[in-house]
Amino acid sequence: MKKCHFKNLMLPIAILIFFGCQQQTKQKEETPSKDYLNETKAEKDNRMRWWREAKFGMFIHWGPYAIPAGTYEGKQISGIGEWIMNNAPVPVEAYEDFSRQFNPVAFDADEWARIASDAGMKYMVITSKHHDGFCLWDSKVTNYDIMDFTSFRRDILRELKEACDKYGVKLCFYHSIMDWHHPDAQSAFFPNYNDKEKSNPNFQRYVTDYLKPQVEELVVNYDPAVIWFDGEWIKDWTHENGQEMYRFLRNLNPDLIINNRVDKGRQGMQGMNKDDEKKYAGDFGTPEQEILEGTSDFDWEACMTMNDTWGYKSYDDNWKSSDTLIHYLIDIVAKGGNFLLNVGPTAEGLIPQPSVDRLAEMGDWLAINAEAVYAAGSHKVYKEGEHIRYTVSNDGKYVYAIMLKWPDNNSLMLENVIPKAESEIRLLGYDRPLSWEVDPEESELVINLPKELRDEAKRPGKYAWSLKIPI
Repeated sequence: MKKCHFKNLMLPIAILIFFGCQQQTKQKEETPSKDYLNETKAEKDNRMRWWREAKFGMFIHWGPYAIPAGTYEGKQISGIGEWIMNNAPVPVEAYEDFSRQFNPVAFDADEWARIASDAGMKYMVITSKHHDGFCLWDSKVTNYDIMDFTSFRRDILRELKEACDKYGVKLCFYHSIMDWHHPDAQSAFFPNYNDKEKSNPNFQRYVTDYLKPQVEELVVNYDPAVIWFDGEWIKDWTHENGQEMYRFLRNLNPDLIINNRVDKGRQGMQGMNKDDEKKYAGDFGTPEQEILEGTSDFDWEACMTMNDTWGYKSYDDNWKSSDTLIHYLIDIVAKGGNFLLNVGPTAEGLIPQPSVDRLAEMGDWLAINAEAVYAAGSHKVYKEGEHIRYTVSNDGKYVYAIMLKWPDNNSLMLENVIPKAESEIRLLGYDRPLSWEVDPEESELVINLPKELRDEAKRPGKYAWSLKIPI
């Protein structure tokens, strides 16, 4: 018998492995990507279901801009806090000093997720990277991130992912298309980073070699439910870029939801897409600091600050009241939208106490009125007068008339809903049914409110009250 020489066997085995790998690679390359821009209505409805039912989310703007907190070289800088690099302006090298100092030792992902959950928020959208280019995760594409550029050396997004999973809050990422730090993305006309007419000849290289690999990291490694783009208004970002990015990300995760700022369709702060022959990518509109005047056939989400800034500014104390924020939520839900409400944590990693207090009050209100909000749809008439908003239960069996103001007398008259005969009308949070009648002449529903509830202290909760009406 001849001796079997091991080294003689290795060559054919290596050849077989090589050609097998080549064949797999070829098959992978030849596998066509699906064009998710052309999904059916049923497919989109199924994908968007959780988001449409969620109604309320937390926006978080956080990064090195929390260190100057609105002040640079002894001067308070006008504008929103996260834009200080542009508005001061702060040179790249000087801003990197802020990034190196970013050491949020008080950051507690569990506490943030608990605050959101207790507030009744169903999802959280945090700035993975804002326009300043600094990354809050351990990116392998750059060292300009929390793990490599600071002494903190903790993956913030990983910790938030685990905490959000614990509390049943869906984690989502804001990501800036614009990047003031990356040389291939900066305008050639420093410091006018936001000038729509300026361009960078290497921008497409930035898209290919930096932007796409980074969002791929986010989707593959952290499984976000939403990617929330921003900064699409710059000249370098094109409609074709937007469509390609949308297809790219949906092929990574077909269930992913992506806002309309991935493309060029958004009309300013009003946030909805232009009426144009182009098919713009994006799953929902993004009104900023405002609420649509009425309903829309296109999904939408109003994003808003609690004070006047997104990123933390130490001297911004112009806080919206809890009742204002609750009324905003009700108005948005009645019009078929979602409410994404912002907090801007400090450089230490603390959500400011005024934000925490308001979120706690919103959570108390939602604990009583949840069924009038979550999964609720728009009524055929979303409002009556100034102080009534309507929503409809997901199964269509109930209309909720939400009172933004308690009536001055002991009865409430409604023109736009007639209850099912001999049914019970309930005030959410109150343990007895209310008496009611339909005025035959006026065709109005008259609901008699308990006299005892004229005393504010005896009402179920504060700021707004929901009547559950079977139809």
